[in-house]
Amino acid sequence: MTDFSIEQSFKGLVLGLDEVGRGPLAGPVVSCGCIFYDYDKISSPIPITDSKKLSAKRRKELVSYFTKLQKEKLMKFYLGLATVKEIDELNILEATKLSMKRVIDKFEEKNISIIIDGNFSLEYENINERSIIAGDKKSISIAAASIIAKVYRDRLMSIYNNKFEIYGWKQNAGYGTKKHIDAINKNGVTNLHRKSFEPIKSLLKNNIIKY
Repeated sequence: MTDFSIEQSFKGLVLGLDEVGRGPLAGPVVSCGCIFYDYDKISSPIPITDSKKLSAKRRKELVSYFTKLQKEKLMKFYLGLATVKEIDELNILEATKLSMKRVIDKFEEKNISIIIDGNFSLEYENINERSIIAGDKKSISIAAASIIAKVYRDRLMSIYNNKFEIYGWKQNAGYGTKKHIDAINKNGVTNLHRKSFEPIKSLLKNNIIKY
């Protein structure tokens, strides 16, 4: 069950972090961080849970709700991303950590604790942190972060789709669907494709596709 139990186990403010876009063949990885200031005043019209369990319509409705809470100073959220170039240079895990550190840097709050969806650590600036496997199914802060990041990244890939429509990014968000891979084989790759990801890496190495 997604609730504030994990957050309430800490003393002081808790920042929930999650990312979207570790698996796609194209586009940046996007992270989001959420702090809720008053757990008792959060009464969502829609269950806040893992973004993958929600429809696109539900996710957008929740982002509107979170935006309203932010205006009412009941929560705060920021986004951070790592570019395709950074993903290729650093690897996807290190790029994900970089995007999360960029989120943390946007918060002015001091002495916060961080909870991260996953099984890795940031070890950033001596901040108290805890990694939580399947955290987006347990913590509202992490779930909210996953929803916001998902909606933002989907919108971003839809914008990119306007220039590179043949790859179907509006529908596949950069993931390796058959349509996407067929388009890569036929047309090559763009500057938004991850050259360190398979099958792109091998296709480029063997000069099967062009860049």
